[in-house]
Amino acid sequence: MACVVALGFLVALEIAARRYGGVPGPITNQVREVIFAPKPGPLYGGLALMMVVLTWRQRFIAAGAAIGIDAVFVLVRWAVDAEVPDGHFFGNGALWVMLGCGVIAITRRTGQERVLLLKGVGLGLLLVAGRKTGDTWLLITAKTRPTVLDQYVATADHALGNPSWLAGRILKASGPVSTHVLDLVYAQLAVAAIVVALYQLRNVAAERRFPRHHLVRTFLVIGLLGPAIYMIFPVVGPIFAYGPGTSGTGGVQWAVADLWPHTPPAVGVPHPVTYDGITPRNCVPSLHTAWATAIFIHSRKGPRLLRYAGTFWLMATLGATLGFGYHYGVDLLVGVVFALTVEAGLRALDRGWDRQGVQLVLYGTTVFAALLVSYRYLPVEMARHPEVSGPLLVLAMTSVIYAYVRTTRLWEPKAAPALRPEPQPELA
Repeated sequence: MACVVALGFLVALEIAARRYGGVPGPITNQVREVIFAPKPGPLYGGLALMMVVLTWRQRFIAAGAAIGIDAVFVLVRWAVDAEVPDGHFFGNGALWVMLGCGVIAITRRTGQERVLLLKGVGLGLLLVAGRKTGDTWLLITAKTRPTVLDQYVATADHALGNPSWLAGRILKASGPVSTHVLDLVYAQLAVAAIVVALYQLRNVAAERRFPRHHLVRTFLVIGLLGPAIYMIFPVVGPIFAYGPGTSGTGGVQWAVADLWPHTPPAVGVPHPVTYDGITPRNCVPSLHTAWATAIFIHSRKGPRLLRYAGTFWLMATLGATLGFGYHYGVDLLVGVVFALTVEAGLRALDRGWDRQGVQLVLYGTTVFAALLVSYRYLPVEMARHPEVSGPLLVLAMTSVIYAYVRTTRLWEPKAAPALRPEPQPELA
């Protein structure tokens, strides 16, 4: 049933991409990458996830086959002088190996071994399809939402002291090193997720089964549901609505004013603003914040180095989203609430939707909706009374964090107390 729903969703996105953007959708783009030059990162990340079901010998064979196939593709493209996009020199080999393992699972495996290998292939392909689906979603938001609500969100952001403007000035003053570090963290969020996921799935090959819950599930669900909120609450972000934009998208000609990051916008009566048909409306909620929050949560049970890395990635992602002008401060709050609600829902689903799980998901959903409603209909009041609205916004997010931590601690299995040996009589 889940496979049928996923296929129907991909077909719908394929139709929408061709109708609204006149471009191929996720299915066509994925099929093209069997032959044409793809972006290697997602494909090799998917291959790494698929290999958790393989033995070490099989992993070396799969990796060697992928590299060998890519070498052939690179030589053929070089020989025919084929033009390829920058950074798209290889990656076909990883896709061919994943598809080949799928064929092997159907034709050469039986029973539980077939199911396990197909799950591994599906996990790898889902990661790749998730990237393609996200790109199509962003295109649809730009084509179907001609107006944006940035003035509402920017006005509400006065309640938090306009943190994007402050972070933007700090980042500009801190020099190129910090900028490069944050840019790397922001761009390579998926790599951090794969590292944490590989740790969680490290015993799959030995135990011949997947754990009940892991980071990849949360990552995919966040990426699936988040763009639907973009359609309801389209926002492009400070650097586009109040700044120079970035290369290839946005710009001063579409901005309300060229203010970011030096001059916070004045408090006035907000209204929807027309924007271009290229820039994604992908601010509310901040999915980078949601994904980084998920990485932080799932790294908590890892070794010390992984916990430190998860904390660093969350803090650096928050700094990058604000400092680069991609998000307002209030976006981050709803991003955290969104991530915790999705994580709670997936864990409650595994447990059978007990009362505690239902209450937690309903509470997170209520707070999430209340924040969006307040940004849309109460931004002026929030901006005029920041000493009240700011703490209330932070308190709303903190209450969801507290509810999540309290509930999930009750779900953790209780360690059995160590039995104390009975005293033995000594020989006289």
